[in-house]
Amino acid sequence: MEIYLVRHTTPDVAKGVCYGQADLDVTDSFENEAAIIRQHLPGTLTAIYSSPLQRCKKLAEHLYRDHTIHLHDDLKEINCGSWEMQLWDDIPKPEIDPWMNDFVNVRTPGGESYTDVFERVSQYFEKIIERHSSTGNKGLLITEEGMHRVVIVAHGGVIRSILSHITQTPLADSFNVFSLHYGCVIKIVPEQNVLRHEVLSNIAHEKETHKPSAG
Repeated sequence: MEIYLVRHTTPDVAKGVCYGQADLDVTDSFENEAAIIRQHLPGTLTAIYSSPLQRCKKLAEHLYRDHTIHLHDDLKEINCGSWEMQLWDDIPKPEIDPWMNDFVNVRTPGGESYTDVFERVSQYFEKIIERHSSTGNKGLLITEEGMHRVVIVAHGGVIRSILSHITQTPLADSFNVFSLHYGCVIKIVPEQNVLRHEVLSNIAHEKETHKPSAG
């Protein structure tokens, strides 16, 4: 089995804006970024899964036009609740401080914590693993080499959750351990009953902002 994790291309949103499940479009650099991504993905695959948010769905459909895209809400980015599309610096300090002090466990107002994201993502990832772990599964395309190749197009928080899950990395450390830029491609393969990952592409296109400027 081979699993390819792909982060969406650069979203069309102003710097300093808080977003998670806001359904953002992508920038004009989409075609160029997608061309780089394509270089690191297999031509034939068993299945492709994607977040239903358009910045992921658009990329999945662009990369594999002739394949059915399996969309699932569990692959969505964190739900930022009432903070969605607010400027980070405009969120009241008494409201954001508890989250800044413990973003792993504290939920955004009306939204999710990082732990919430990790739990739904890791559970769905295990379902994907189970579905594609046997070449005897009926109705699934097997490559000519007799291998399952799966592509997952998702978000930074989703991919960090998967990598934290397979490496047992504490969520609080995941942003430092896994530096993932827009359009990155990570390959996961089983090796001696352990899932190993390899970074195939991770080009920094622009600096990201996911917290207040004074944070």
